[in-house]
Amino acid sequence: MSAEDNKFKALVGRLKIDHEPEGRHRNKVRWQMLLRFNTNRWWAFGPETGMERSRRIDMKSVMLKTLVAAIIGIGVVLGLAQLRRGAAEVEEGERAAPVASSTPAGDNDGGMIRIDFELPRAMFQGTEKDIRVANLRKLAKERRAPFFAPVGTKNVALGKSVSGSDEEPVIGDLGMITDGDKEAADGSYVELGPLLQHVTIDLEGEHEIYGILVWHYHKNPVVYFDVVVQVAGDVDFTENVRTLFNNDIDNSAGLGVGEDMHYVETYEGNLIDGRGARGRYVRLYSNGSTTDDLNHYVEVEVYGRAVR
Repeated sequence: MSAEDNKFKALVGRLKIDHEPEGRHRNKVRWQMLLRFNTNRWWAFGPETGMERSRRIDMKSVMLKTLVAAIIGIGVVLGLAQLRRGAAEVEEGERAAPVASSTPAGDNDGGMIRIDFELPRAMFQGTEKDIRVANLRKLAKERRAPFFAPVGTKNVALGKSVSGSDEEPVIGDLGMITDGDKEAADGSYVELGPLLQHVTIDLEGEHEIYGILVWHYHKNPVVYFDVVVQVAGDVDFTENVRTLFNNDIDNSAGLGVGEDMHYVETYEGNLIDGRGARGRYVRLYSNGSTTDDLNHYVEVEVYGRAVR
């Protein structure tokens, strides 16, 4: 044994070591050891270490995100499928049923068909001047909704004879009102005298009427007053008279106070719901416009079918 070893042995020999400690001290040491052992065991051998816990949380986050993405994906797929079914139902409905306020009432035998109007060229966009008229309908920003009518419906006014309160128009002749020319060019319209005037179309037989499309003048934005449209069974308008449109708000035409709105003339014309009214004659009134006291017509189309 070296000299250093001997010195160390002598030092240890001088220490006062209790080989049999008190019970209280022994229990305290045991408790501390067990506590430390359990703590170390939990972190070293327990259900998860700190790193594992972090990884588990990350995994939960990833799984949660994946689950949410899957749910959203399933919802999108189901939503698209529902939209496709809805679009198909709407498309089918358009082929088989009326649409909103554009759909006329009346006989439904044989199903409904969409009427595609042949419109003239648009001559202006929007209102070019300030038109101050009471009860004025705003210009539509979108095209008119589709128009549906029973199978067999067509323009039954085309080429039919026209009479009127002014048999000698200022410009043109009354036959131009049903000649099929709807353009706003010069030479395409009829100009009647001032104040209240009317024109009457003879359909040459009783018809069920589902829509009347009227163009007074659409080269410039203008509003016509006391526009009244009636259907009757006789030329004198004494039998089975039906009023389909009336915007005479003060009864200045003497045909009753109207509840329909004034409107700005456009290339689309004014579509009037015929509601399946039966009659042979169609009469249209007007009483000047925001431009002057004269009255104008470019074209009138009557959509109906002969009564069987």
